[in-house]
Amino acid sequence: MLARVWMIGAFAGAGQRVNNLQMPMLARQAWGVASLLLACADALQARFGSVTVQGELASVVRAASGHLYFSLKDAEGAPALLKCAMFRRSTVLLDFKPADGQQVELRGRLALYEPRGELQFVAEAMRRVGEGALFEEFLRRRARLAEEGLFEPAAKRPIPASPQALGIVTSLGAAALRDVLTTLARRSPQVRAVVYPSLVQGSDAPDALVQALQQASQRQEVQAVLLVRGGGSLEDLWAFNDERVVRAIRACSVPVITGVGHETDFTLADMAADLRAPTPTAAAEMAAPSSEALAAALQGLGSRLHLAMRHLLDRQLQRLDALAAHLLLPRSGLQLQQQRLSALQNQGQRAIAAALRRHLEAISHLGHRLAQAGHNGLLRQQLQVQAIGHRLEALGPQQVLARGYVWMADAAGKPVMRAGALNPGQSVQATWADGTAELAVTAVRQRHAD
Repeated sequence: MLARVWMIGAFAGAGQRVNNLQMPMLARQAWGVASLLLACADALQARFGSVTVQGELASVVRAASGHLYFSLKDAEGAPALLKCAMFRRSTVLLDFKPADGQQVELRGRLALYEPRGELQFVAEAMRRVGEGALFEEFLRRRARLAEEGLFEPAAKRPIPASPQALGIVTSLGAAALRDVLTTLARRSPQVRAVVYPSLVQGSDAPDALVQALQQASQRQEVQAVLLVRGGGSLEDLWAFNDERVVRAIRACSVPVITGVGHETDFTLADMAADLRAPTPTAAAEMAAPSSEALAAALQGLGSRLHLAMRHLLDRQLQRLDALAAHLLLPRSGLQLQQQRLSALQNQGQRAIAAALRRHLEAISHLGHRLAQAGHNGLLRQQLQVQAIGHRLEALGPQQVLARGYVWMADAAGKPVMRAGALNPGQSVQATWADGTAELAVTAVRQRHAD
């Protein structure tokens, strides 16, 4: 304990260096816990002041107050961990969302959290490390493609107001695909979805995205294409900054709507697309009109037609009234005009009733078609899922064995892939669909190519 007190006093610059002869005198002095921690905090502040440190984020937690609490691990993998805090006044200035595993550079000060006696780093600024070169390359590509006119607003094509089919370019396992399909099924069950699978991350993703866009362009079966994927870092979304993908978007024969990442993510593909959505779900909402909106529009047209017919009838009645007021005819002539007026009124009312009946029937028929389209779309999706399940079951190992094939394995359980791997006298195990057998190799005859 005495040695520890001496080290703190020397570190804080508390005075003269204490030698072994002074140790008994120092032992008679007792620190209060709060006083000792306060002295340590003062020593840290005096020794380090403002510090910049790099490392990997871990255990990131954002409190309801807006403060950010996390740990910083050594970037080289050394067993070192630094508790950190970043208060709300500093977190509001961040231009990215901190997450576990990110490499960052922090600027702040070392402090001692006295209630728990823990050393912590109070961060005042944070920036990501490792994306600077990528961002510079992003800016160079953007400038070069902009000079070629690939981002010109005049080149962007209008999005169809009521598409019958929409193409979706994304990964089959991506959450973005589920979000888009769920949104279309909920909002626009009458719209058919065609998926063009593609990688959305990695070195092979640009070629896959270009191939999927070309396929959608050549098949001419959709009226627009949704190019979507979930959020990620600049490196995760780098495939959407590839020049080949940008040129494929502009060369596509149908309009392209991008929904890449979150609202704050922006790629060169977004700049080249005919329409950019902040998220995959928003892309689906922009591409297809809501069935409820269509029904409301039909109802509005019916109401406008009914009102127009009533206004027409009112004008005709006013015209008849004006003509009747200027007529100076005998009593019989007046009665005749009254009869004609009554007939016209009856005829007008019957015409209005018939027109309203026809439009109500048309609205009812359209509503039935919308409901039937939603049911048929759901049924098609169920049949596709069942067909995929049957195909997976047919490709299972047990099904292959049931067709007469045999699985050969050596004594260690490793598969025997060729005759040259066997030796006379060796034991092997053969597996059929209905059982196994232990066999001994008596001879090996290999087939040699001529």
